[in-house]
Amino acid sequence: MKAVGIICEYNPFHNGHVYHLEKVKELCPDHTIILVMSGNFLQRGEASLIQKWDKTKIALAYGVDLVVELPFPFATQSADYFAKGSIGLLKALHVDTLIFGSECGDIEKFITLANTQLYDEKYDEQVKNYLDQGLNYPTSLSKALFNITGITIDTPNDILGLSYVREIIETKANIQPICIKRTNDYHSKKLTGTITSASSIREALKKKQDIRAYVPKETLQYLKPYHTIENYYPFLKYKILTEMKDLDMYQSVDEGLGARMKKFIVMSKTYDELIENIKTKRYTYQKIGRMLTHILCNFSKDDADDLRKLKYIRVLGFSSKGQQYLNAYKKKIDLPIITTFKKMNPMLEMELRATCTYASILDEEDKQALIEAEYKQKPIMK
Repeated sequence: MKAVGIICEYNPFHNGHVYHLEKVKELCPDHTIILVMSGNFLQRGEASLIQKWDKTKIALAYGVDLVVELPFPFATQSADYFAKGSIGLLKALHVDTLIFGSECGDIEKFITLANTQLYDEKYDEQVKNYLDQGLNYPTSLSKALFNITGITIDTPNDILGLSYVREIIETKANIQPICIKRTNDYHSKKLTGTITSASSIREALKKKQDIRAYVPKETLQYLKPYHTIENYYPFLKYKILTEMKDLDMYQSVDEGLGARMKKFIVMSKTYDELIENIKTKRYTYQKIGRMLTHILCNFSKDDADDLRKLKYIRVLGFSSKGQQYLNAYKKKIDLPIITTFKKMNPMLEMELRATCTYASILDEEDKQALIEAEYKQKPIMK
C-alpha cells in the first residue's frame, strides 16, 4: 500500500481544501490519504475555529483516510519546528509523497532553496547579519536566499513549504514533495470567487458576513459557535498580570518581550491591541501570537526542551482504508501508535492542558464534554 501525506490546520476547512483534496486524489489515485492535522491551537498562535474532533469528522467526510494529530509542542511553534513534527510523523508512517499548496508552485525552486539553507555557508552568515540589523527571522531568511539564489520567497505558505522540503532533505526521508499552486491570495482579507483564503473567511466571520459560498456545509455545521483567540484574552491578561516576574519562563518569550508585555498589558484592551503594542520590526505578529498562546497554555521553555522529539502517533480518525493501512504497516512503524489517552506521557499531558485551556470559554456542559473527550474519545471511524 502507498500513502500520500497532507499537512493542514483547517482553520476552517473551506473550498480551497476541497480543491486540494481533489488534486491529491487525481495525482495519487491509489494512495491512502494521511492527514497530519494541528489540534485546538495553531501555528500562528491562534485558537482553532472548530475543535479537533469536529475537524477530523470533516476531513474524513471529504476523503481523508487517516487523521493523526500534530502535537501541541510542534503545532504552535515556528515553521521549522512545525515541519519537523509534521514530516517526522509522515516519515514514521512510511508516506511516500507529500502534497502541499504554495504561492510559488515550483518544487524545483523549493529544492534549490532548501539545499542553499543546508549546504551554503553564506546563508547562515547572511541571516545572522540581517537579524543583527533588527529584522525578523522570516524577512532575514527571505533576503539571504534572494541574495544567494535570486529566488524570492516571502509568503507564509511558501516559507512553510520550504521548511517541509528542507526537513525531508535533512532527515533523508523517502518522501517526494509536490506543490500545488494556490488559487487565491493568502494575504487578502477580502472574500473572492468561490475559493478564498482562510484569512478572508475568518475576517468575514468577525464582521458577521455570509460565508456560505466559500465553505462546505459540514464546516458551517461546526462553526456554531466558533472559537477565536480573542475570546481568551481575559484569561491571558489575568495570567500575565499575576505572573509578571515569571514571564521569561515561557516558550517564545525572548529577551525584551517580557518587558514589553509588562509595559503594555494594562493599557491593552484587546488581544489584537496587545500584539500591536508589543510588535516591533524584529518580532512578527505570528511570533508574538505563538508566545501569547504558550503563556496562555502554560507551555514553558523547560516543557519545550523536554518535548523536542515525537513520542507517539496519535490517531484521531480513520476510514476502513486508513485502518487497513495501519494494520499493514504497524510492525514497521517505530513510534507507538496510540488511540487512547496514556497517563504519565508528558506530551499527552501537555495536550490535555491545551484542551482544558481551549474549553475554558465554553459553558459547563460543553466544557466537560470536550475535556473528557481528550482522554475518553476513541478514533472517529468513517
